[in-house]
Amino acid sequence: MSTGTAGAAGSAVTALTRLGRGVGRRFSGWLFAPMPLSRVAALRVLVFAFVIVDVVLLHTSGWYHGYADPVWYEPLVMGKVLHLPAASVLLVQVLKWGCVVAALAAMTGRAPRVLGWAVAVGWVWYQYVAFSYGKVDHDRADFVVALALLPTVGLAHLSDQRRSEAAGFALRAVQLAAVATYFLSSWAKVRFGGWDWVNSATMVRAVVRRGTPMAQWLLEVPWTLHWFQWVLMGAELTSPVIFLLSEKWRRRAVGGWFVFHAMTYGAITIAFWPHLVMMLAFLPLERYAAWLRERFARLRGGPAPTPPEGDSPPPRDADRSSRAPVGAAG
Repeated sequence: MSTGTAGAAGSAVTALTRLGRGVGRRFSGWLFAPMPLSRVAALRVLVFAFVIVDVVLLHTSGWYHGYADPVWYEPLVMGKVLHLPAASVLLVQVLKWGCVVAALAAMTGRAPRVLGWAVAVGWVWYQYVAFSYGKVDHDRADFVVALALLPTVGLAHLSDQRRSEAAGFALRAVQLAAVATYFLSSWAKVRFGGWDWVNSATMVRAVVRRGTPMAQWLLEVPWTLHWFQWVLMGAELTSPVIFLLSEKWRRRAVGGWFVFHAMTYGAITIAFWPHLVMMLAFLPLERYAAWLRERFARLRGGPAPTPPEGDSPPPRDADRSSRAPVGAAG
């Protein structure tokens, strides 16, 4: 190899290395962008409140699996690795009401890591009991991300206006998991049904099997269901675009997904409840919480609380000073 060729190759490698480092720094800055601790606190309250509603009202199949004959128990991968036993009445009751007690305690904001992970272990185990006897619901995988990562932030209160990288990473991971649910759903449709899925009768079959009176008329106008499959596939494939939108359009996108899920529930009574909680990570929850506190304060006749700052990042020095107590929080 000539000297000139070797020099050119070395320059190309150097340029690619610099480019890679630049991309890595930008991605790291985006992934760990400081976000308000009050937003984490608000999302935690909603997550733990959903856990209570879920185990008591929504997803209760784990309860009666405690009475099932152990011969029907088919351990999943998690059960095989951890050697989890078959469900019993005592085990199910402990998991169910343990989730309720731990979630109520975690909503106070005290001992966020210990109580948060206690809720995570109890809820995941309760879901495992429900899924070890047959059907596995895919809408609950991303919720595990929220339960596992939100406690890592440490102490965070609804009135805490500080920002931290720990809060930014936890919220970003929740957002990524929520969007991945949409995008991977479209990939699964193509993988198992092929690109002809959009021209199939999947929606027609869903309406025939479990359609409500609100959706039955769609069977008389089948092109609407065919058209809806194209819209759904397009929306799922383009769901990652939400990260490129401004805050205003991001809120509108989340609102659009909520409308879609409301229509789905109204038509075929299917709802992805834990996923909807995850989508709230895209919203400025701390502002909504401050608005509610202000309204309650006015009703009580007291002074209105100080509203939280906007989403623009604080000065670098202020941000750096706010990270130490966050990482030290227990």
